[in-house]
Amino acid sequence: MAAPASPLPPIGFVRTAQVVHHDAPRQSGLGRGGDGVIVIRQGLQNCLQDLRGFSHLWVLSWFHLARGFRSQVVPPRDVRKRGLFATRAPQRPNPIGLSCVRLVAVKKREIHIADHDLLDGTPVLDIKPYLPYCDSVPNAAIGYVGALAPETDDHRTWWTSKGTEPPRLYRRRHNPNAT
Repeated sequence: MAAPASPLPPIGFVRTAQVVHHDAPRQSGLGRGGDGVIVIRQGLQNCLQDLRGFSHLWVLSWFHLARGFRSQVVPPRDVRKRGLFATRAPQRPNPIGLSCVRLVAVKKREIHIADHDLLDGTPVLDIKPYLPYCDSVPNAAIGYVGALAPETDDHRTWWTSKGTEPPRLYRRRHNPNAT
């Protein structure tokens, strides 16, 4: 069951080759992830004035593919359950996403982005410029995450640990000849 429709009207939608969550990096803004375009709704094109010149943007989105949530989850780089609000899991009581993306270009109603973790069709609720002087906290404490191995995989492939084939959807994405 998909997440309910956003109670806020989207200002646009993401277009990208990242279709399922294993196609996207776990976090945006790490120099990983594909290219994409945010197509802004007709009538909002004047809102894009002066956006050129920023290198990064905050994108507030609706996790349209989320299905419910659990109060505790095991983050991909961890082995124990953590309280949901101490994680960045996309399955949340309100499936709202916050991504820091690299701004590539602004063309008419299109915002070309890179290094993002968004999926194709993601509704965008708002966009704000990233401002290093107030958005970066260099000495911020990172709790339990500081003790996790940084080289751990982005995604937990639960089907591998169970010795089963990946779901059909993932087999098709990564091997078009698979059934």
